Amino acid sequence: MLVQTPRGAARLTVAPADGPPRVVLLLGHGAGGSIAAPDLAALATHGPRHGITVVRVEQPYRVAGRRSPAPAAHLDEAWVPAAAAARQHVGDGVPMIAGGRSSGARVAARTSGATGAVGVLGLAFPLVNPRGVTRRPELDAVVVPMLVIQGDRDRFGMPEPAPGRTVHVVPGADHGLRGVSAEVVAATLVWIDELLGRQNA
Repeated sequence: MLVQTPRGAARLTVAPADGPPRVVLLLGHGAGGSIAAPDLAALATHGPRHGITVVRVEQPYRVAGRRSPAPAAHLDEAWVPAAAAARQHVGDGVPMIAGGRSSGARVAARTSGATGAVGVLGLAFPLVNPRGVTRRPELDAVVVPMLVIQGDRDRFGMPEPAPGRTVHVVPGADHGLRGVSAEVVAATLVWIDELLGRQNA
């Protein structure tokens, strides 16, 4: 499904929940990657059987066939209308969690207020850029519950837990979270159940 944004067409790939959805999980890809990344694909495969509609978003630069990522502001400008389209597609009243891997996790965090997300999922959040500049302010600005899933060998650093922010550490995993998709899915499902349980309490 193509969605027009101020930065061109974004593409939404929807894996609908088996039955009425409990939540929408919106997922963005990394800067040089795609929605076929193993962790994103695993969530799209397993989420629906747990009542989760998973929507993976391809940023306009990827849809246009470019590999080089767009500036952060452009990514955010495309993400917000994509999130609105995903919400409209699923229907009003279904809560949405915004997430993604690497660069996609940063976008989800920065725009969590604008998208109305009830939670943020960050897979391999790149805490420190190659020049050593921290992205911690992006994490600290998130005011809804957040789960970060991070390998302890991630070259871009390890975010710290904080009030409202849970960090699930995957021993031996690097930034790609290769070979640990089952753990990513399991940790995500537990966190979503806890998050929705608190909302419905």
